[in-house]
Amino acid sequence: MKWVYNDGGRSKCFKGTTGDCVCRAISIATGKDYKEIYNLINKYAKEYSKTNPDDNSHARYGVSKELADKILADLGYTWIPTMRFGTGCKVHLRDGELPNGTLIVRVSKHFTTVIDGVINDTYDCSRGGTRCCYGYYIKA
Repeated sequence: MKWVYNDGGRSKCFKGTTGDCVCRAISIATGKDYKEIYNLINKYAKEYSKTNPDDNSHARYGVSKELADKILADLGYTWIPTMRFGTGCKVHLRDGELPNGTLIVRVSKHFTTVIDGVINDTYDCSRGGTRCCYGYYIKA
């Protein structure tokens, strides 16, 4: 699978690297400004922590799967699972295994954006085509 460097606009706001993959992926997929998505995630995280005090989500340091699910659903995305407990890995970050379109893909400990079969991220997270996809979000 091809890969292109895309930080979603983070370099305009922050220096260095950090655990902001959910923020980057949403910014890239939606085409919205990185800082707008950063602020949106932190607004959700602040509200979410009131009922989920153990959730320490933050746009810069990482967002829980549960909070990412909520934010993406509210943005009009649908979750399409590609793996279930006990089924083993069926879909990888590999050519031909994901549909065309703009997808936010969840893999182990990471979210990335795949646009028409091209990974848009700060690094090639495909692991040479062996990285298993748990599923993806697609705009409904």
